[in-house]
Order: sequence, then structure tokens, then C-alpha cells
Amino acid sequence: MVAVMTDQLSVRDWLDQGLKTLAVRGFTALKAEPLAKAMGVSRGSFYWHFADVAAFHAALLAHWREVSAEAIIADLEAVPPDESRLRVLLRRAFSTRSGLERAVRNWATFDATARNAVQAIDRRRVGYLKGLLRAEGLGDAQAEARAQIIYWTFLGHVLSDKPLPKAEQERVLEELLRIISR
Repeated sequence: MVAVMTDQLSVRDWLDQGLKTLAVRGFTALKAEPLAKAMGVSRGSFYWHFADVAAFHAALLAHWREVSAEAIIADLEAVPPDESRLRVLLRRAFSTRSGLERAVRNWATFDATARNAVQAIDRRRVGYLKGLLRAEGLGDAQAEARAQIIYWTFLGHVLSDKPLPKAEQERVLEELLRIISR
């Protein structure tokens, strides 16, 4: 059933729908007609906000970066100083659904713009992890190596199609924290 939209849709409405669609149906569904149909509006609403599908894709990738990196980093920066930001980040990263992350990475295997966006967000995330590790007293080279190891672990988690039960996930996370804290 198509939802009836009584108010004019914003760019953010389209981008949020785009991320939902990407996570569930993949990048091939990121076209004006199916998105408009899902939102209960005409394609004209889409083209009111975006010059073409390529402009929508570029805006969508920027929106993904905002919600999947920048907003998370801003939230972490608000964590009280007596709490470990690294621990908070890892708990969040390893307990969230990863459909969107997998979908964007799949898109990146077929599209250079998506690939560039993924590479940029990877650099941003690893750089932030490195900063957290440096703040915990690690030297530059050690922080860089451990940040990369943590990130590769996260990517393995994202790409795994077999989630761990909560208790097992907690044990694995505690072991990861123990290993990187040495």
C-alpha cells in the first residue's frame, strides 16, 4: 500500500527513503520512479529536489556519510570524559544492523562515485579510531595499526551473515577491547 503524503517532501525525506531503500533493495532500486511510488508521490517531487538520478546518488552518499560517520562521531564527542569513547563506539558499532553498510559497499563494487565515498568514510573512521587510541596513550604507529585492526574487525562483522547471540557478542567485544588495550 502506498502512503499518502499530505505535506511537501523535503530533500531529507528523499534521502532517508533512499537509505532505507538501499539497505533493503540495493542500489539498483535507487531510481526516481520506484522511490516516488514507495513515498506515494509523483516523480515530479523527486525532480523538484534533484536534477537527475546521479545528483540524487551523490546527495545520498553524502547523507550516508553524515548518518554513518559524522553524527556518530558528534555523539561520541558528547560522551563524558570519564567514559571510554572507544568502548562506547565499539558497543554501538557491533550491535547495530549492518544492511545499509553492506549495501553501500556492494554499490561501491559497481560504481566509482560510491567507491570513492566508501574509501573516504573508511579513512574518516580509521582516523577517528586512531585519535581515540592516541587519546588513550598509544603512540602514533601503534594507534594506527590497532585502528586498522579494529576497522577490519568491524568490516568482518558487517559482512558476516551470521550474527552472534547477544551474550557471545558481548564476550567477543570484551576480548577485542582486552586485545587492543594491551
